[in-house]
Amino acid sequence: MRPTSRSARQTAGAADALPQEGSRLLAERDRIARLSRVRELVFGSLDGLIVPLGVVSGVAGGIGDSRAVIVAGIAEAFAGALSMGAGEFIAARSEAQVHQTEVRKELDEMENAPDYEKRELMQIYQLDGMTPEDARTVVETMAKYPRAYQTAMVGKELGIATLDPETIKIAESLTIGGSYLVGSFFPLIAYFFFPVPVALPVSLVLTFIALVIVGIIKGKLASMNLVTSVIEIVVVGVVSAGGGYVLGTLLPHLFGY
Repeated sequence: MRPTSRSARQTAGAADALPQEGSRLLAERDRIARLSRVRELVFGSLDGLIVPLGVVSGVAGGIGDSRAVIVAGIAEAFAGALSMGAGEFIAARSEAQVHQTEVRKELDEMENAPDYEKRELMQIYQLDGMTPEDARTVVETMAKYPRAYQTAMVGKELGIATLDPETIKIAESLTIGGSYLVGSFFPLIAYFFFPVPVALPVSLVLTFIALVIVGIIKGKLASMNLVTSVIEIVVVGVVSAGGGYVLGTLLPHLFGY
């Protein structure tokens, strides 16, 4: 029986819809990847606010010279941003290289001991709530499609979401380094315009405002309660900055400065 023109059009429409659906899925994946950079954004900006605040407040409290505060703050800001960016790059690359090695090992095991690996995946699915019969059906069906089967095995057994972990993560490094550098100028900027007795409280206020902004951004990106997000960031920031200021004030006296 020959297909009607209507059924042919439906078949062709379904075939055309597959690439479009695939593109939407990939776009959604990219969107989640961009949102996941909230970690680098929060980490970099929080460190960029707190570490320089501790440095400049400590120097201001211990020495009391605006020029010394500015020099120390600028040096720390650029050194910290480079260190954070480079550290993120090396850490992410090292993690991806470890993942690549584990993926290769798992793929070799799937090739050399296929029945054993199938039983492992069946057991994992059973732990997720499947019946033994359904788990067997799923695994046997998936085994017909090597790429899907390998991805499922690596994801379920190793917790690695891809067969090809990305080893070069420039965007993440730039995000954490750039956010550190931007954050570091909030506690420092007041010392360019005011003497230390005035600049110190202004610096604290500006840093507090920046912490609130970071908390709001984090809350928006993570779709969490904004008040809770702001409180989390501010509490961590205040405790960290207070510790830095206390040490910066006490150490010069301990060493006789």
